[in-house]
Amino acid sequence: SQRRRKANRNWSIRRTDLYTKMECVFGLVGNGFAIVAADTSAVHSILLHKNNEDKIMVLDSHKLVAASGEPGDRVQFTEYVQKNVSLYKFRNGIPLTTAAAANFTRGELATALRKNPYSVNILMAGYDNESGASLYYIDYIATLHKVDKGAFGYGSYFSLSTMDRHYRSDMSVEEAIELVDKCILEIRSRLVVAPPNFVIKIVDKDGARDYAWRQSVKDVTTAAV
Repeated sequence: SQRRRKANRNWSIRRTDLYTKMECVFGLVGNGFAIVAADTSAVHSILLHKNNEDKIMVLDSHKLVAASGEPGDRVQFTEYVQKNVSLYKFRNGIPLTTAAAANFTRGELATALRKNPYSVNILMAGYDNESGASLYYIDYIATLHKVDKGAFGYGSYFSLSTMDRHYRSDMSVEEAIELVDKCILEIRSRLVVAPPNFVIKIVDKDGARDYAWRQSVKDVTTAAV
């Protein structure tokens, strides 16, 4: 039974690597705002199901969650976090701060890690009146870090190096979007199986919202028979 549990755990890790590495999620914090971007490809093995999968969830009015990982775990876990954040606000009359929401998310991943782990990596961006904009890196083994910039997947090899070269903490929205576009261009240029489409969302004092879509391929449709 111990050998079987070890085999199941190794398979879970391999499955996690397969899904999370093929996806591209990255984000950064600027002067009074945070931006996250994610590819929009829904894939399984060698099959591409669609090109308009939104992997960035609006957690509440001033928080965003960009997630990568096994599709079922990604959707189920992010919705679970969203509903619990809403429940806390309903019960207490005040919303969770971004730091509190990130720590709650990390705690749930850590609890599940010892039972039935979620194959999901998360970048959580938010804006708080007291502390301003922030970005949190949370991976599937419940590692939590507050970062200025972060990324997951094979695209992180190129987006992180590009952000290391051009990132500044005092960037304006226009400069940050220009940097995000540079990251997307590098991913599309360097990866053999690069995702064609990306969604970009922003959170600042005015709230969390869509900013833009970067599309090079339209949605996959089924041919008429």
